[in-house]
Amino acid sequence: MMEYTKYETVLFCTDFSENADYAFEFAYGIAKRDEGILYILHVIPENPHRTLVEAFVSKEDSERMQESIKEDLDNRYREHYAKKIENGIKFEIATKSGGKDEEIIKFAKEHKADLIVMGTHGRTGIGHVLFGSVAERVLRRSPIPVFMIPWRKKLEQPQGRSNAS
Repeated sequence: MMEYTKYETVLFCTDFSENADYAFEFAYGIAKRDEGILYILHVIPENPHRTLVEAFVSKEDSERMQESIKEDLDNRYREHYAKKIENGIKFEIATKSGGKDEEIIKFAKEHKADLIVMGTHGRTGIGHVLFGSVAERVLRRSPIPVFMIPWRKKLEQPQGRSNAS
């Protein structure tokens, strides 16, 4: 019988979208099956106008905004993921700030991840050209295996048919 690779450290990347929630099922299932640790990571893009904002917002207001963002993220983590994790399953939640693909790969290396799990949004055409794909950039640059979960709605569409009649 062939032995499968055991993933002791699974990194799940989320943007809290519907497809990220779907991809979570895979990441969680792998971590649970292999009795590993599941890292749940969200990367906040840096504000390119940060210096400008700091010039017009008081330090106290800025701190209140940061605290509000933290509370919102804590609620999202709890509602989307933490409440679905069974007792005894090891997991950690992390939030980073910066370039999404760079921070994901950096986090994966620092935590010695065996696998990165993330969903794709299924953008094609001009949407893909304009917005690119974080998942695609991670896949191309990562030295760690990446398990990309396709956009769930694409999976539900009949193959070989167009919407035009």
